[in-house]
Amino acid sequence: MTQAQGLGRRTALAAIMGTTALPLWAQNPVWPGKPIKLVVAYPPGGVSDTVARALAEQLSLRLGVPVLVDNRAGAGGSLAVNQAAKSAPDGYSFVFTALSPLTLSPHLGNLPYDALKDLMPVASVMYSPVLIAATPALAQGDFKALLARANQQPDALRWATSGSGSLGHLMLENIRSSAQVRITHVPYKGGGQQITDALSGQFEILSTNASGVVLQHIKAARLRALAVGAAARLDALPSVPTLSELGLASANFSSRFGVFAPAGVSSAIIEKFNAQVNAVLALPALRERLLTAECVAAPATAADFAKDVANEFKHMGTIVREAKIQAD
Repeated sequence: MTQAQGLGRRTALAAIMGTTALPLWAQNPVWPGKPIKLVVAYPPGGVSDTVARALAEQLSLRLGVPVLVDNRAGAGGSLAVNQAAKSAPDGYSFVFTALSPLTLSPHLGNLPYDALKDLMPVASVMYSPVLIAATPALAQGDFKALLARANQQPDALRWATSGSGSLGHLMLENIRSSAQVRITHVPYKGGGQQITDALSGQFEILSTNASGVVLQHIKAARLRALAVGAAARLDALPSVPTLSELGLASANFSSRFGVFAPAGVSSAIIEKFNAQVNAVLALPALRERLLTAECVAAPATAADFAKDVANEFKHMGTIVREAKIQAD
């Protein structure tokens, strides 16, 4: 056997062994080579779905393959996250979700996935600020006056959230602990009835995600904005301070959304997908769409996003344990 023949046989044998030892996605170094599925943890038509579809449309153009949206709403986002966690780590399945199913839900009950082990943070997309507003039942006073009254009249003030174990509830618990005040929690089953009752003064305070509807009520003086959970003041409400400005940085929550992948996806794919998402978020048209929905673009590297997710997981766990919060 000649040296060339021997080399050819060894090359062929290595190819055969590689084919049998490696899954299909590891055999093809070119990514993406087929359509990508983006599971969205929310039903069609909402703000999150609209943003996810705009993101998918631009990613399709940049990556050269279709990015197909698959809505899997349910269980507070955990249904979609679990589907992503169980998908093959081939770089063709991702999930768009708020951080809550990964940083908050695990502390409130058993889940079919391990939030820190079964999924990988890929790209931060946006955050939705959380507004704290006074209803007609609280006629006057700013946020500091609210805390002063809560100190003078324990449990007299009622604070409504979208439910026990919700982000608004954790914000309230953190404020109660940090400011050493007693405020009565009024949990609702979602946000619709909460807003209706707020307008009729069924309670004094509510926390809710910023939205066009809520801002309309504020501009019409039916509700009064007291503070916002956000990285900076909102353009629509420049006179309303953030909780950090009010000395309550640990309660300065906002609903952050991002893209995650099943654990095991190659770092090269993660970095490429992250770079493309960040490029899309820089487009003026997409930023305008986010602002119209009262959301803020929040690009980050995959590494920084992973650190933020881990820190929020730890912070949420501390609040849940200390306040003994249980989900509805």
